[in-house]
Amino acid sequence: MSWLDIFRKKVAKTTEVKNYEAAFQDSISKKLPISELEFVVVDTETSGLDIKKDHILAFGGVKVIKKRIKVDTSKEYFLQSQKKNISSIKIHEIIQSNEGMPVRDFVKVLLPYLGTGVLVAHHAGFDVSMLEKATGPFGLRKILNPILDTGDLAIRMEHGIYYEPSRVNFKDYSLDALCERYKIQVDDRHTAAGDAFLTAQLLLKLLKEAEKRGVKTYGDLMRW
Repeated sequence: MSWLDIFRKKVAKTTEVKNYEAAFQDSISKKLPISELEFVVVDTETSGLDIKKDHILAFGGVKVIKKRIKVDTSKEYFLQSQKKNISSIKIHEIIQSNEGMPVRDFVKVLLPYLGTGVLVAHHAGFDVSMLEKATGPFGLRKILNPILDTGDLAIRMEHGIYYEPSRVNFKDYSLDALCERYKIQVDDRHTAAGDAFLTAQLLLKLLKEAEKRGVKTYGDLMRW
């Protein structure tokens, strides 16, 4: 059974899923200053890039609160994997075995960690899809957090809100390229915790630039 088949079937929701969904009764006010937002910056390292066939090997996260990276919120989890993928080991330096965390246990800690904060990732669509694949069998059909993609935010700042994609060289907006452009020292690359920390640093740089352009509130940020 594929993960899409699981989504189509009615799956009983775990307690963690019910609690997570219940927390979204109220939406974030569009007038809330960016300085008061909680950003949950995440990265997933996976067995490949095929959402249907591949799965999460490792998850990294760190929170940005009041425009500061809260190192004490840093998390890194390694998941069980039956798939032996040499290329993944070379790229992510992950030794795959059954000693990692079962997916069920991962979901139990993931959802409280995400809370209701703004979920941030570089090329966020892929990470969110992989997280939804992991949480789907436990009754969560969709990640409910607002999503902010640092790659997209950088493009919007440099090309405007209504940019023409054909005029954008997307290679210039990779995590490595942006870290170089914004003078962020690249360490611990291609690990979940390392990439989450790099993305958090990039987020702060981008928020500073956005503020110069009059982006002050949650509504401004998600629209701009």
